Amino acid sequence: MTQSNRKNWDTYFMDIACMVSTRSRCTRRHVGAVLVQGKKLLGTAYNGAPMGVPDCSEAGCMVSEQYEMELVDGTETMVKKQRCIRTIHAEQNLLLFTDRSDREGSTVYVTDEPCWTCANMLANSGVVEIVYYRPYRKDMEKVRSMMASQGIVFRPLESYEPPQETMITIKD
Repeated sequence: MTQSNRKNWDTYFMDIACMVSTRSRCTRRHVGAVLVQGKKLLGTAYNGAPMGVPDCSEAGCMVSEQYEMELVDGTETMVKKQRCIRTIHAEQNLLLFTDRSDREGSTVYVTDEPCWTCANMLANSGVVEIVYYRPYRKDMEKVRSMMASQGIVFRPLESYEPPQETMITIKD
């Protein structure tokens, strides 16, 4: 690969997040996250059950249903949301296994737009930017609004093509 064909930093770090996601054993969604400060990789994580606990591929998903009021076409509507609660999300694992001092002023690359809980945790973690590949529609509007109010750069990686070997079918 010549210098002119070299991947840009966003693609490089998102490719790493996608590769990290292949460690996940969740049957619904593989998510990977990486912590970057400047151009230095400081940590990686993926979604999965706590260490020593059967994961989704062994024990099945532990789906929780919750209802939430949302504005749909100008009307308040009660919407049912299903979430697997067996796994610790990639962003949560990233925060558990990195130091606060490393997170200050850093960027998180994550394969999927963070859910509400992960967005709250990231907003309080010291990171200044979150870059993601796939949207997560269940919490999209409130997450984006909160990130804007906190001054955290929150951006999708437009026109990104993940490495083919990292792709799975997502079950929402």
